[in-house]
Amino acid sequence: MSAFPGSPRLLRGGLVLIDPETAAVLRIIALQYNPDTLTRSLQIKGVNGEAGDHVEALRLTGPPVETIKLEAELDATDQLEANDSQTVDGGLHPQLAAIETMVYPTSSHLADANSEAGAGSLEIAPAQTPLPLFVFGQKRIVPVRITELSITEEAFDPNLNPIRAKVSLGMRVLSVDDLGFGVAGGGIFMAYLRAKEQLARQVASGSFATLGISALPS
Repeated sequence: MSAFPGSPRLLRGGLVLIDPETAAVLRIIALQYNPDTLTRSLQIKGVNGEAGDHVEALRLTGPPVETIKLEAELDATDQLEANDSQTVDGGLHPQLAAIETMVYPTSSHLADANSEAGAGSLEIAPAQTPLPLFVFGQKRIVPVRITELSITEEAFDPNLNPIRAKVSLGMRVLSVDDLGFGVAGGGIFMAYLRAKEQLARQVASGSFATLGISALPS
């Protein structure tokens, strides 16, 4: 907390895991420190028309494929100085485990799948995981799939528990093309797109003079 009472409260980014069918919140994972940079890329989905096909040149087949990459830092130093019992016992293991288990099927699913295979089941359904929502302020709440996760542990306590680490996270935004319109994730994506359109309308249109021209060529 800031020492200055008038300072604005610093919001933290993070991930919210929800049930993909009921939208019930299952877990909230807040980043300890917000990343210094956040990289986004958009791969446009356009019609692959033949060269010179002016009818198809400007058509979009769906929302672009948006990917997000960030690097978050974790540090247990303050908790250790405060003699926090969980941190003294395990360092950053619990925080890292909360992030890592997003990309694992549960142990119970693996055990059930093994039992079904042993019983001769020919088809075993893949594990369905919770739907992650990436939250980075009120204007960016979007469903994602974790595509890349790497962890660099940089310091350890005497029991070899990690006490400082960096987490690199790659995410692919899930649009209505991926989720459909009739589920919670699809609705959240549409709200994200509508908010983006509303923000775009707030930008005043420029002028030809700003571009150094008086009119478009004819």
